[in-house]
Amino acid sequence: MSGGSGTVCVIGLGYVGLPTAAVIANRGIEVVGVDTDDDVVEELGRGETHIVEPDLHILVRSAIASGNLTIRAKPVEADVFVIAVPTPFTGRRTADLKHLEAAARDLAPVLKSGDLVVLESTSPVGTTEKLAAWLAGERADLSFPGDGGGTCDVHVAHSPERVLPGRVLLELVGNERVIGGLTPACGEKAKAFYAAFVKGGCHVTDARTAELVKLAENAYRDTNIAFANEMANVCEELGIDVWSLVELANRHPRVDILRPGPGVGGHCIAVDPWFIVQSAPESTPLIKTARDVNDGMPARVVRRIRAALGEQPGGPVACLGLAYKADIDDLRESPALDVIRLLAAETPAPMLVVEPNIDSLPGGLVPRNATLCALDDALDAANIVVLLTDHNEFRSLERERLAGKTVIDTRGIWR
Repeated sequence: MSGGSGTVCVIGLGYVGLPTAAVIANRGIEVVGVDTDDDVVEELGRGETHIVEPDLHILVRSAIASGNLTIRAKPVEADVFVIAVPTPFTGRRTADLKHLEAAARDLAPVLKSGDLVVLESTSPVGTTEKLAAWLAGERADLSFPGDGGGTCDVHVAHSPERVLPGRVLLELVGNERVIGGLTPACGEKAKAFYAAFVKGGCHVTDARTAELVKLAENAYRDTNIAFANEMANVCEELGIDVWSLVELANRHPRVDILRPGPGVGGHCIAVDPWFIVQSAPESTPLIKTARDVNDGMPARVVRRIRAALGEQPGGPVACLGLAYKADIDDLRESPALDVIRLLAAETPAPMLVVEPNIDSLPGGLVPRNATLCALDDALDAANIVVLLTDHNEFRSLERERLAGKTVIDTRGIWR
């Protein structure tokens, strides 16, 4: 596909797939969005969105109204297939590729010679090769990269998403892309596709390098967050204000300590480092240690809450925020959820959860003594207030509403 011609099929309409489909469709390109969740298909078919992301609902409605975006439950014939399905990790901290394998099997019957398949899901090194092998196993009548020949009927590449929730629509277009082809020709074909809607530079490499680039980016961020969190732990033990420490240390021209928090969440930073560990377990002690530091932060928050409950037993605890970062509804790997679950296991104190970006608590993810509550109601009822996510609603809270309460601010917004 080049010059805006051809049809694109985006498989997986989650936090990356749906914005990608909407952005491409609003460039005048025919897009078919595919998701296996019937509720998602029905909701999007009405022009409604199931994801909180600034301006996404406007873009989706515009794309559907123009006829450039249609929603289906199964892949259809197209020229480019973009796969953006979840790649979670298992309880053993290894990648679970079942959604990707299922997508490959659903996609294979509609492939034809000349098609391009791009994997955008963040994956362990070697996953793009597995994708090509799965497709080849389903379609013996077509040739794929890795079959042994110099050319192939279907091109396969990997281009990991590099977007920040809350800025997805801007970064999908503006950020530079790393594109890894299973062959040089695959890489160039994928580059031509992204050039139709990406303003940032497109850098072609091999698929394994592209896979590791994304993992390295998030492991780097995770390690830097772990340092900030470890400094927060040290400050807590020594009776030092960590926010002042960070502010003063960052006045050094070559120091930029990040802000500590209650842990690390989201499907990327909290997960991707383990994919590197999975590939090279003996060569990644720093990455593993950073993960341990960040994963241990919710338990430290709970210890602070328990200490407060010891002084004010029996009362409810207001827990502000469930999403893993500000002003979105994404609860994946959220440390706030870990705090609530750990607290419930240690105390029967009722928890009044305030999360302005969701309508109901996720079934099975929160304990029974947690209740979704409006902010004013939670503050009226609780003498212990725990800030877990720095949503704008909490940032703008008048400080008088916290008077006389025990406040545990894990984000440093109420200093």
